[in-house]
Amino acid sequence: MFWHCGPFIFDTRMPVIMGILNVTPDSFSDGGAFADADGAVDVEAAVAAARAMVAAGAKIIDVGGESTRPGHVPVPVEEEVARITGVVRRLAAEGICVSIDTRHAEVAASALAAGAAIVNDITGFEDPAMAALVAAPGATCGLVVMHCGAGAGASFGEGDVVAAVADYLRDRAAALEAAGVAKNRICVDPGP
Repeated sequence: MFWHCGPFIFDTRMPVIMGILNVTPDSFSDGGAFADADGAVDVEAAVAAARAMVAAGAKIIDVGGESTRPGHVPVPVEEEVARITGVVRRLAAEGICVSIDTRHAEVAASALAAGAAIVNDITGFEDPAMAALVAAPGATCGLVVMHCGAGAGASFGEGDVVAAVADYLRDRAAALEAAGVAKNRICVDPGP
């Protein structure tokens, strides 16, 4: 199968490396490396880091503007947009496949307008506005449907966790297909 992400097509028989670029002050991996405590982003440093990941073999750069680590503090949508837009625009202009890691339709729309080719939603596109955005007529972006634990609408209790995650991802992908998203645009991520 081939995964269609706007102008990019990936052969899913081969591994595709996604580099993670968090432009936040508090993400678990690289938080603070490209954004200060006030959220101001060093676009040049972020772009340089993305270029280094591409040189090392990454085919996709996933840009995140809001940390969702345990205990995170949500940021206003306007702040998330401000953090990601310059970085997404610069990377896309260089021909890099950019994924936007967000749970907000407004942020995804801004990133797509700036050139992102993939929307990566940790909440599995449960928000009707997010689902409508990616299913809109003419939309061609790739989707990463993620499962992030009980916060994604699934409760595990004492059952089979693997089966619960698989069921959740299957159901979310099916809901997106029913909304009009082509199957070849959907990728699933079982999460942490």
